Amino acid sequence: MVGHINKNIKNLSISGIRRYTALAMETPGCVALTIGEPDMDTPLPIRQAAMEALQAGDTHYTANQGTLKLRSAIAEYEARTRGLDYSADEIIVTAGATEAIYCALTGILNPGDEVIIPVPAFGLYDTATRLAGAVPVHLDTAPNGFRLTYDALTKAITSRTKALILNSPNNPTGAVYSEEELGAVSRAIGDKPVFILCDDVYRGLCRTPCPDMAAFSHLRSRLLVAQSFSKPWAMTGWRIGYLMGDRQITEKLTVLHGHTLTCVPSMLQSACLAALKTDTAPMAEIYGKRRDMVMRRIREMGLSCPESNGAFYAFPDISGFGLTSEEFCLRMIREAGVAAVPGSCFGGEGHIRMSYCCDEDKLKLGLDRLEAFLHKLAYENNK
Repeated sequence: MVGHINKNIKNLSISGIRRYTALAMETPGCVALTIGEPDMDTPLPIRQAAMEALQAGDTHYTANQGTLKLRSAIAEYEARTRGLDYSADEIIVTAGATEAIYCALTGILNPGDEVIIPVPAFGLYDTATRLAGAVPVHLDTAPNGFRLTYDALTKAITSRTKALILNSPNNPTGAVYSEEELGAVSRAIGDKPVFILCDDVYRGLCRTPCPDMAAFSHLRSRLLVAQSFSKPWAMTGWRIGYLMGDRQITEKLTVLHGHTLTCVPSMLQSACLAALKTDTAPMAEIYGKRRDMVMRRIREMGLSCPESNGAFYAFPDISGFGLTSEEFCLRMIREAGVAAVPGSCFGGEGHIRMSYCCDEDKLKLGLDRLEAFLHKLAYENNK
C-alpha cells in the first residue's frame, strides 16, 4: 500500500541534522557539533512552574490558541522587547516554532504557489512548502556574502510567488540581516500580495542589533512571525512556540492549528509564563564566549567563515579540500571522531555547519580534532 500514500511525502527523508547526529552517536567517542540544542538545562524557575501547575491540577484542555493569560503575556513581552503591537487574539501558541512554520505555510499555500527561500536555510521551509503542494524557489545568497539583495529578490519574484521566508539570525550561517537589507525586502515586495514568514527563533541569541521586519508597518497584514521558547530559554524538549500575525489571518490559522494539535499541554503553558520573566542574558553570554573561540580557531586553521552574529552556529568553507560536504563530514566522523552537518543539507554546498552548543572542553576537543583532520587532508592533497 505504500505506493498509495500522499505523493508529497514519498520522497521525504529524515533531516540531515538528525542523520549526522545519529551517526555521531553511533561512533564511540565522537564529538557531536551537529544539533542546535542548548547543553544547559531549562532554568529552575521554569521547571518549578510546570511542577506547580501539575500539582494544582492544571491538566485540562485550553483554548486552541492557548490560554489567554499566556497569549497576553507574550503580547506584552513582544511589545516591551521589540515594539510589536500584536494582541493576544493575534497569537497562536504552537508545538514549537516547527508547528508554527508548518501551520503558517500549509495554511497560506495552494498547489502551484511559489515560496522564495533564501539559502542556505533550515530544511523545514522546503519540506513544509512541498507538503502543501507548492514550489520552493531557492534564492542563493552565497554570491552576496550570504546576504539578501534587492536585485536578487526582485528577480526571484514571479506572478506565482505567495511567500518569502526570512530567518534572521540565520540557521546555518549566523548572519543577521541589516536594516538596509530588510528595507530592500520591503521595496521588493512593495504592494504585491506576498506573505513574509519571519522565523525569529534565534533573536534571543543575537550579538548585534537585530532589525525587525515588523518595523515596516505597511507590511503588517502580510507578516507572519514564528517564535520559540526552545533556544533562548533552553526549552527544546518542551516543544512550545508561537505564531503572530494579523487577526484575519491568525483566525483562519487557528482553525488549522486546532485540527492539527487541539492545544499545547496546559501545564507547559504555565511554565512559559515563568520563562517570559526569566533573564536569558547569562546563557547568551556563554554562547558569545564560545562563538569567539570557535571563530578564532576556524580562522587560525585558514578556513573562510561568514561572520556569525546570531544563533550558535559557524558555517566554514571547506570547498578547497576537493570533497563534497557529505564526503567531508562522513570522513571526519570516521577518521577524526568529530561530527558536523554537511552544508548541502541547507542548500550550501562547500560548507559545513558546526554547532557550539556544548561545553568549552568538548568544543575545544572537537576543534582540535577538526584541525588535525584538515592537516591530514592537506597532506593527502599535496602528496
